[in-house]
Amino acid sequence: MSRTLNKVMLIGNVGKDPDVNFTPSGVKVAQLRLATSESWKDKDGAVQEHTDWHTIIAWRGLADVVEKLVHRGSRIYVEGKIQSRSFEDRDGNKRYVTEIVADNLLLLDPKKSDQPQATGDTEQHNVAPAPESDDIPF
Repeated sequence: MSRTLNKVMLIGNVGKDPDVNFTPSGVKVAQLRLATSESWKDKDGAVQEHTDWHTIIAWRGLADVVEKLVHRGSRIYVEGKIQSRSFEDRDGNKRYVTEIVADNLLLLDPKKSDQPQATGDTEQHNVAPAPESDDIPF
């Protein structure tokens, strides 16, 4: 028996407000774009930067939390799995997408007095505001 693992952990910034929709059967789903960046100095000492964009999908209760608390510019930590799928576009062409299906989400922005507080519903989905310091506990 072979053992496998499909686990993704990302920390990044949300590029635009999440899109929230419902499936034909009424299940809530949220989609957002998350940017992760890295920088380095090249051989000439110039700073270079590269940004990757990830599509994050959140279902059901986690989609509720995303809708209420996540917005463009939010800094978040996402745990989930990579999922690839294909579909036909409007012109009949086969398209392939790779997405991150979120299992857990942590808000990393400093808490603001006008920001909604996490409720019991959000706690059930492992969502909580980050500690006030810049130290990330992992």
